[in-house]
Amino acid sequence: MIQEFKDFINKGNVFEAAVGLILALAFAPVVQGLVDNIIMPVVARIFGQPDFSSIRIGLGGSQEVTLDDGTVVMQEPTIEIGTWITTVVGFVILSFVIFMMVKAYNRANPPAEEEDGPSEVDLLTEIRDNLAK
Repeated sequence: MIQEFKDFINKGNVFEAAVGLILALAFAPVVQGLVDNIIMPVVARIFGQPDFSSIRIGLGGSQEVTLDDGTVVMQEPTIEIGTWITTVVGFVILSFVIFMMVKAYNRANPPAEEEDGPSEVDLLTEIRDNLAK
């Protein structure tokens, strides 16, 4: 079982995938900082609010909510669509940055071209000729 695991690790480029995942996890806060500190202030300037979190869809009715200090207040249940929009903006920016990084990597390291070897017909002809000898 240990040998199978070693073969799996070596064969499946697991190490490269792990390094990529670690780099992506380390890079996510950088992009989040870009979104929070550069892009969302521009959104605040355009729309007059620091982000989209104030956009809500009320569901009607009310429910009791206990705050951190123990105070109970009545609050209308809402769908926080604005918070979701802010998260999607961050995701799209992160995805675009990663896409650009992959594109730059692929340009810097073009895939190795396969050498043109003999065709299948040539190989079969050679095998036939060797068998005939």
